[in-house]
Amino acid sequence: MTELNLGELLLDIALLFAATYLLAGLLAKIRIPGILAALLMAMSIHYTPLGARLLSPEFSIPISFLSQLGVLFLLFFIGLQIDPQEMRNSSRDIIWLTVLNTAIPFLLGMALMLGLGYGWMLAFVIGMTRMPTAEAVIVPILDEFDLIRSRVGTFIIGAGVLDDVIEVFLVAFVSVWIGGHNDLAQTGTTSILLGAVTFILLAWISYRWLIGWLANWLPRRSSNLFFLSVTVLFTFGGLSEFVQLGMIIGAISAGVLLRPTFNLLGNIGTQVTQTIQSLSYGFLGLMFFFWVGLNADITGIIKAPTLAILLYLVGTIGKLIGVFIMVPLKKINVREAWIIGIGLDARLTTEIIVAKILLDAELINQYLFTALVSAASLTAVTVPILFAILVRKWGTQLTTAMPATNNSEVL
Repeated sequence: MTELNLGELLLDIALLFAATYLLAGLLAKIRIPGILAALLMAMSIHYTPLGARLLSPEFSIPISFLSQLGVLFLLFFIGLQIDPQEMRNSSRDIIWLTVLNTAIPFLLGMALMLGLGYGWMLAFVIGMTRMPTAEAVIVPILDEFDLIRSRVGTFIIGAGVLDDVIEVFLVAFVSVWIGGHNDLAQTGTTSILLGAVTFILLAWISYRWLIGWLANWLPRRSSNLFFLSVTVLFTFGGLSEFVQLGMIIGAISAGVLLRPTFNLLGNIGTQVTQTIQSLSYGFLGLMFFFWVGLNADITGIIKAPTLAILLYLVGTIGKLIGVFIMVPLKKINVREAWIIGIGLDARLTTEIIVAKILLDAELINQYLFTALVSAASLTAVTVPILFAILVRKWGTQLTTAMPATNNSEVL
């Protein structure tokens, strides 16, 4: 194994941060979130010597690890801001939204693959890849515009979390189907269900007794609360990943579980919240967007243009149709539908993972693999930009539209 040249890695990251800092200043003048500068800057160096070096096995492993920590802390911070009562008030609408914005892209994707002559089973799997949402890509931008507790934020986060359940089923189904190409094929559905029960049980015990007791174990200082927060975050993030639920669920759950303790500790909780926000948006979150930008393969559209664009369109149009059905049902208004539909269109990790599993099993060829990766990369790039533009245009109306206690109320 090649020895890591730490000095070179730090200097390369420093160069990337410096260029991103300058670009963020320019974007801020037009009210585009600065965190998008990391995505755009990483994309711009993808095919340069710096990009090739950062994607080399020597450097990609530590960068990938830091990016995963970025996801963990970003969603943990979001979890700290979620009010379970507000989520419960809109739970019925969130379930309907999840069903609609996953079923329609699935059907369109399946129909596309069948129309192109692919078999039923492969069409079923590819259709399922149109369903999930990479909420880690869009949630930081929600927070930048102070929309986490708005109706828009509640719907996107709620539907995104429920989408994670679909992601687990998707990867498990593919793994069992091909057999032996993923750990899920060995653990099986029973192990996943047992893991989910264990996770829920530990979360309930922690919420009712454990976290409150641990918060009083050390003196009430911000450093000790941060210590406890990292412990809870890594515990639930690691457990949810270990039992194949995905660390996204664990990260958000850790934030929700700790929120009552943060509220109880008043100023200390506020200080630690600000520390977590600074760490997330000033360092680790940027590393995540660097990773997304470095791995975005937009040129794949040149290699498989028709199929890549069709896969992109069936996913995007399907998500929008599913969300817009909520408008005549009087659950959301038209502006909210545009924002939510675009926000839920972000796809990345799950789609690429499934594509790689299928390619390794020789169930798809390089052409289809390239098209799937390109379609996912395109949403990871276009969705944050379109989302930021629309929120900038309609921000005032969206910010004031807080979640209603009546499920049928539309502002």
